Amino acid sequence: MSKRRMRRGITWWQIAVIAVVSAVIGGGVAFAGFSMLSRNSSDTATDSSGTSGTTKVSNVSVKTNSSMTKAFNKVEGAVVSVINEQRQSQNSGSDIFSDLFGSSGNSKSSGSSDSSSGSGTSSSELETVSEGSGLIYAKQDGTAYIVTNNHVVSGSDALQVILADGTKVSAKIVGADATSDLAVLSISSAKVTTVASFGDSSKITPAEPVIAIGSPLGSEYATSVTEGIVSAKNRTIDVTDDTTGQTTGQATVIQTDAAINPGNSGGPLVNSSGQVIGINSLKYAQSTDGTSVEGMGFAYPSNEVAQIIDQLVKNGKVVRPALGVGVVDLTNISADQQKSTLKLPTTVTSGVVIASVESGGPAAKAGLKKYDTVVGIDSKKVTSIAEIHTAIYAHSIGDTVTVKYYRDGKLQETKVTLTKEASSTTSSSNSSSSN
Repeated sequence: MSKRRMRRGITWWQIAVIAVVSAVIGGGVAFAGFSMLSRNSSDTATDSSGTSGTTKVSNVSVKTNSSMTKAFNKVEGAVVSVINEQRQSQNSGSDIFSDLFGSSGNSKSSGSSDSSSGSGTSSSELETVSEGSGLIYAKQDGTAYIVTNNHVVSGSDALQVILADGTKVSAKIVGADATSDLAVLSISSAKVTTVASFGDSSKITPAEPVIAIGSPLGSEYATSVTEGIVSAKNRTIDVTDDTTGQTTGQATVIQTDAAINPGNSGGPLVNSSGQVIGINSLKYAQSTDGTSVEGMGFAYPSNEVAQIIDQLVKNGKVVRPALGVGVVDLTNISADQQKSTLKLPTTVTSGVVIASVESGGPAAKAGLKKYDTVVGIDSKKVTSIAEIHTAIYAHSIGDTVTVKYYRDGKLQETKVTLTKEASSTTSSSNSSSSN
């Protein structure tokens, strides 16, 4: 009995002693840890323990060296602002499209260097109508070449370019193309220090990171950079004439969610290697039904850009084939005329109607006539003016195509050799177009 009581008594005392010792040790450790944490935190956190008005900011800096930062640094010096100047007497006719991405609202004319170089004009007679962006892509024999959008320089009487370092120089149009909405300018290379390089746009992939560089809202915000991804690499969009609103063709473009704003037109879309994979052109602010959208910008692929600008430097224009006809969308023809004049089957609801045939042209030689309704070129279906342009422009002068058409209610086809060069100007009519 006495042994059992002693063992029980020792056990309880041990418990009490252990509890007291543990409490003392634990409290000391906690206090020490809290003190160390407080000292460490004071090095990085804002100190507001002092008197009022003595708040301190932590001395913390973040060093970044990301691939996109490197890409921006590589291209930044080659991005310029392009200023479109016009005589005041010519600006009274500007229309509601004057705020579109550096566009003056004039039709996308090809613009020759003779009419747009600004030679012989007084700066007091000129005023800035719009501003866009551009990219220096070549430097040779004292001249630097800049690619931009045709609508940025359209209608200009003089052009000024602001380099990345703020230097302003005069520019001349080497060549411009309304169909692709691209133009090449030339400036003195004396102050040019950076030239950008093009990457292979066929190798890009959706979700690939990209940056857009340019002058949104004008040169006040020059070399602004936004970041996003490639949303789609081959997106087909309609190309419209700024004056008439008519769809004149289609373009295959890169879609991106990098912010593209008015003034960004003509600036580069750049990949993580610092290569230019596209030239920014436009964005969608709303769908055709009026739904507002965000993050839908478009750029012309670098592979197509390179082909176009090479022709512009060499020829001052882009040479494309034509059928030698004037056409109108079938949808603009009344149902009565489709039945009585065109004699179309009721199953034919789309196509383009030949409104005129150029004497001695490719179409005339192939037997095509006025009121023939074209529904196909080779294996491609033609339902609009945009589609017949796209189908023909995919060929070169000298190629032979098969044209499918209806005449007197019967489907026929003929071979046409594309020997005629297409006009570089866009149609001024809302309903018809030359091809």
